[in-house]
Parts: sequence; C-alpha cells; structure tokens
Amino acid sequence: MARVDDRIPSRQVLETQFQKAVRKHDIIRAVFITMGILVTVSAAAAVTASLFIQIFRIDGSSMADTLREGDLVIVMDDVAFGKGDIIACRYEEDILVKRVIATGGDEVDIDEDGNVFVNGSPLEETYITEKALGSCSTELPCRVPEGENFVMGDHRTVSIDSRSAVIGCIDDNEIIGKVIFRIWPMRELGTVE
Repeated sequence: MARVDDRIPSRQVLETQFQKAVRKHDIIRAVFITMGILVTVSAAAAVTASLFIQIFRIDGSSMADTLREGDLVIVMDDVAFGKGDIIACRYEEDILVKRVIATGGDEVDIDEDGNVFVNGSPLEETYITEKALGSCSTELPCRVPEGENFVMGDHRTVSIDSRSAVIGCIDDNEIIGKVIFRIWPMRELGTVE
C-alpha cells in the first residue's frame, strides 16, 4: 500500500495557497496602479494650478466688507472679467485687489457724495456699505483709455485706486486675473462677488 507523505501538501492546499498568492499579487498591483494614478493626477493638478491660478492674501482694508485683511483668495488668469468683477493687478512692486468700475471707452464721474456714474448712468453698487468720494486727484469726468480699466476699492474712504492720479487707470497687461474664490477664512469659503 502506498503511503502519502504528510509533508507534501495536497492538491487542494496547493490550489488554496496559489489563489491566496494570486489575490495578494492583484491587491499589491492594484495599490501600485492607484498610487501611480494619484501621483500623476497630483502632478498634473500642481502644474495646471501653477499656470492658471494663484493664491493671494488680502492686505489692508480697501476691499472691506467684501474682502478683509488676511483673507486668502484664488485668482484665475485665464478667466474673462468685466465691470463689477474683482481683479488682482500689478502696480509697481505691489499687487492691488480692486473692483472694475469701467473699461476702455467708458466715461466715469463721481459726485461729492460718492455716487459713481458710468457713461452718465448711476452705478448700482450693492457691494459697498458707504459711499465716499475719497482721495480723488484724477480729473473727473474721466474717459477710460482703450485697453485700460478704471478700478476702485469697495471701502471708498480708504482705498487708493484709479481715483488717484498716481495710479490712474490700470492697463489690461497689468491685470493678473479675476478673483473668483475665497479659501480663508473657512467660514466664508465660497465665490467672491
């Protein structure tokens, strides 16, 4: 009578161990594929973000109450902007965050009470809490040159903007992008208007 050696595993044991090894290999392979996908997506997101979006910290109170000192905002450079939008722009060594009031060809006037008129029509400004002429050395009415923008801060009494002859209208080439989203503070996370 033939004897079966107890040290040699049976066919069923071998098949079970083989199936476990295959599953383990599949799991490890799936983990490596997932990690590769995550690394690729993260790298693509980082490259895309560095090319099209920037994050800025708001300094000063010229955009209060819409934006306050310390807020972090996302600025996209490939997004069209227009009247009423908030933009980030270069001015000498600084970055200014202001609201576009008028664009090339428009005429801007501001009365003593701080009412703003674009092309003779009063501007409806639901985003400001207090009207003020502020520090205005620009000759009014002001015709905005083509390719430029008349910008103002929402906190009119303190904002230094296109009302100042030193800053004047902002050239399209100096605009970094449109402020689209606030990411800090978390309680105010959301789009910026």
